[in-house]
Formats: sequence, C-alpha cells, structure tokens
Amino acid sequence: MSAHTLFQVGMDLEAPSTAQKEDTTHGRPVIEDDRKDHFITKNGVDCAGMHLIIDLHEAEGIDDIELIDATLRDCVEVAGATLLHMHLHHFTPNSGVSGVAVLAESHISIHTWPERGYAALDVFMCGDSAPERCIEVLRRAFKPQRINVTELLRGEGA
Repeated sequence: MSAHTLFQVGMDLEAPSTAQKEDTTHGRPVIEDDRKDHFITKNGVDCAGMHLIIDLHEAEGIDDIELIDATLRDCVEVAGATLLHMHLHHFTPNSGVSGVAVLAESHISIHTWPERGYAALDVFMCGDSAPERCIEVLRRAFKPQRINVTELLRGEGA
C-alpha cells in the first residue's frame, strides 16, 4: 500500500517530533512526544483508565433495544465521552440484546438475558471521562433490584 493510499483513508502521515530516553526503571527506550496518551491518575495510581464490570439483577426493559440504545447514549453523554459507533443486536427467541458503543475513550458493552432479568455491562474509559456516572443512568433506565460493580484500573504500571 502506498503512502498516498494511506493518506486517502485518513491516516496522518506526519509523526510528532519524538526523542528517545532511557527508562531507568525498565531499561528500555521510551518515546517521548507531544501526544496526550489519556492515562489518568486514580487513587494515586497511574493507569490507562477505569473499567467497570456492572451486573444488573432483576432488571426491567433489558429486551427493549430502543431503551438500551437511548440508555447507552445517555451513559456516553453523562460520562463526558465521545461516541464513535453504536451496534446493537436483538436476539430471538429470548429477546436478549448484545451490543457495543465504541468510544474515542474505549467502549461500553452490554449483554442481556431478559428471561433471567440479568444484564452484564463493561464500561471502560480513559482520559477525562467519568465512567462511574453511568451507574445512576443504568439504575434509572433498567430499575434493577441489585447492582454489582467491580472497578478495575487498566494498564497499571504501563
């Protein structure tokens, strides 16, 4: 593939100025440049971002693809994230929904089992976004009797 072709599909061929230095902790070269890597500091830990694993139990409306679409869009907005693409699939015969909102900051995914009243979500975001704000949006939309949230800090020590 030629450089001209890459440029046509939108890739930036001009790399930012970089300088190498020796990483004394790991003994490997590190590229320093002026690009923001969107790493965050959470509870004193540098990481790639926060990943929430959210389980909704005895939830309502988790077979309603329009409600799910609107709720994920609300999550993106309240978290201060940027939606790039949304894809949801409605299964039959049990009416479960699986899908993903692809974000500039990462993603939100959902998988539902309406026959069990259960929905599993992953909310992973980096940068200045606030994925924890999605929890209240999900609570209002799906009215679960119980919510389990596990928080993971991704990329610790990277």
